[in-house]
Amino acid sequence: MATGVDQAVGMSLVVFSLLLFTYYSVWVIILPFVDSDHILHKYFLPREYSVILPGIAAVILLLCIGAFIAVIMWKNRKPKKVD
Repeated sequence: MATGVDQAVGMSLVVFSLLLFTYYSVWVIILPFVDSDHILHKYFLPREYSVILPGIAAVILLLCIGAFIAVIMWKNRKPKKVD
């Protein structure tokens, strides 16, 4: 059973993910249809970043996955037999 701290951390991660998803969805889907002089635009970055930031996040994620696989393979390698 999860402790109270584990549940709080898990709930905070879920809430953060929902907020990030909502922010990004509004930024990418709704904001292009709003007038450029509307006050809503001051809460969001320029549209170019809607492609750049997820691209950078994807590259970092792939690098972390590659590093993790490299470390696991390095630890599990078998020493060569010398005959």
